[in-house]
Amino acid sequence: MFSKKKKDINEEPIVENNTEEQLNTEIPADETAATETESVELSAEEKLKEENAALNDKYLRLFAEFDNYKRRTQKERVELLQTAGKDVIVSLLAVLDDFDRANKAMENATDINPIREGIALVHHKLKNLLAQKGLKEMESINTVFDTDNHEAITKIPAPNEDLKGKVIDELEKGYTLNDKVIRFAKVVVGS
Repeated sequence: MFSKKKKDINEEPIVENNTEEQLNTEIPADETAATETESVELSAEEKLKEENAALNDKYLRLFAEFDNYKRRTQKERVELLQTAGKDVIVSLLAVLDDFDRANKAMENATDINPIREGIALVHHKLKNLLAQKGLKEMESINTVFDTDNHEAITKIPAPNEDLKGKVIDELEKGYTLNDKVIRFAKVVVGS
């Protein structure tokens, strides 16, 4: 019997050793799980940091692109303002040449009628050229006074009842460019 007990005693430590081995193997498994959780948390944190860095980079690039766009459009606007009237000026050069020829013709002219006709032609040419660019004269005389189109210089007594509140005389013509008033007509209004 004694030998059996020895065997039993010998067997128990083996079991205990076995339990310790299980504990030893289980502890590293728990530590590994904790390490994996921490690494998942770190990788999630790192992932958020990378995403934040990517969004910041995208924001900076977008801001720089917008800044470049603003500079480019401002430069284009300045260039447009500097050359906006270029086509009108170029088309007016022909009229300027006609006036130069008229001045030369007046120096040696003895008859005034051809000079009047020449100046009338140049005047007509200038009006047509400006009309092609969208300029229109306002008709003011005998129309109702309108503050959107007219600037009253003075009021005078109306010669008859029909002219009360209407434009009697025009001192300076008014003009519209593409249906927008660019110069108000300076008028005399009947009261």
